[in-house]
Amino acid sequence: MIKPIELVIFDCDGVLVDSERIAARVQVALGAELGWPLTEDEVVARFIGRSHAAIREQVAERLGRETAAVWHERFEQLHREAVDAGLAPVEGLVEALDEITLPTCVASSGSHEKMRHTLGRTGLYERFEGRIHSSTEVARGKPAPDLFLYAAERMGADPAACVVVEDSGPGVRAARAAGMRALGYAGGLTPAERLEGSGTVVFHDMRKLPALLREM
Repeated sequence: MIKPIELVIFDCDGVLVDSERIAARVQVALGAELGWPLTEDEVVARFIGRSHAAIREQVAERLGRETAAVWHERFEQLHREAVDAGLAPVEGLVEALDEITLPTCVASSGSHEKMRHTLGRTGLYERFEGRIHSSTEVARGKPAPDLFLYAAERMGADPAACVVVEDSGPGVRAARAAGMRALGYAGGLTPAERLEGSGTVVFHDMRKLPALLREM
């Protein structure tokens, strides 16, 4: 028997704030600058949804740890500048949040510092303050289930009664591994086919989220 929803867990980048396009653009530019030419699709496949530590490890394997450190520092700088220049909530997200009455929280591969910045710039931080969880607090990032299980524990929810809203392949895989249902948002950079799978409903319009939650 499917348990009633006790908690909706939101990813941050690409689900709450429209930052994945910024991140992908910056990663492509850094690859060209530092010696690892990447297309946007390659960045999405390799980096989107993963923690900074996991991305840094990939760069280190390819270019060495010194270059990986430079890449990380440059990304932080360029991403912050781009966010300050113009970051918005995902289209339809604010309307959806206004309709959702279920308990909610955030669980993201990003650091708390990064989320304070991006959620703060878009006026969303206050909506989730005190209920924001980062992969820096667990041993393994997505696609491991650790972060979502940690968020459920902190929020006092049964994992089987949680629904995760994600926009990346590693994110939906982490939700499944945690024994949670997933809603895969395909309105961003990740193609719908990379989100599909058992226990996952793929959708393209964030305004439909409240109705999808009511149907689960």
